[in-house]
Amino acid sequence: MAAMPPSNPSESPPAIPGLIRNWTFQPSPVRWSERLRTANRVLRHGGRAPASATLKPASPAARWMVYFVYAPDVELTAGQRFTLERLRALALPVLVVCACPRDAAVLQVLRGLCDALLWKDLPGYDFSAYRLALSHLAARSPGADVLVMNDSVYGPFSDLREVFDTAPWALAGFTASNQRAAHIQSYAFLLRDVRPAMLLRLAPVLLPGVAFNQFRHVVDLQEARFARVAARSMSVGALWFGDVQDVSDPPLARPMELLDAGFPFLKRSLLGKHQGLIERDAVLARLEALGHPLPVSAAEPA
Repeated sequence: MAAMPPSNPSESPPAIPGLIRNWTFQPSPVRWSERLRTANRVLRHGGRAPASATLKPASPAARWMVYFVYAPDVELTAGQRFTLERLRALALPVLVVCACPRDAAVLQVLRGLCDALLWKDLPGYDFSAYRLALSHLAARSPGADVLVMNDSVYGPFSDLREVFDTAPWALAGFTASNQRAAHIQSYAFLLRDVRPAMLLRLAPVLLPGVAFNQFRHVVDLQEARFARVAARSMSVGALWFGDVQDVSDPPLARPMELLDAGFPFLKRSLLGKHQGLIERDAVLARLEALGHPLPVSAAEPA
């Protein structure tokens, strides 16, 4: 596997057309009618959180990496294995939340690849995994800074420890957009000083005992509201922001430019539902240059 390139904090990343570097979130006013509509949608569409279990508990540490692995086919993909190897190479403890059938053999494989392991049932999307991981760390490693990511991205291709060292906010997204409303994109984010009291403040988004089973509800009721709810009690920002008038979705619209600027991820959907935004051969060539295993067939996005 290709070595992760060293970071050089003294070098500023190159400018990217249409993107703003180090963007601080400012919440817009929300009408009471919108608050009531949101509460109604939560009550109507929220279901019981998926079953879960602690298979390998976390120990106290100052920093944690959290990786959500979705494994309905009960095996790790080459891309998931690559990510786990890269995370382990950071010399930081790694907590994996795996969504799979309860007795899947992949759980035994994961025991040897991470420092803490939680299982959850398949429903619930990524925010149900985020709630599970952050609740576990708040109890087992209170005060830790936690970098959370899911498996919708390839990578990391750069050293994530730099984000811990330099991000100036308590909640730091990697990218943000004002499509629909200003928000950080939730495929990866850093949350500092994770404690039970923080989770209480984030409960309107990281809902205890509740999960959503339709993608649009996760986007509208969790991802799009995450920054706004967090900003009530902490600073929030993102490393890169795209204004919808120029760039509505930064990691899809400027993937190669972001990688050139030291960005750590490449969205898997560029070889899936969003293929065509960038030439497939260009995405595959970049993955190969970064030392990432290529999909085994033209139809396989991960």
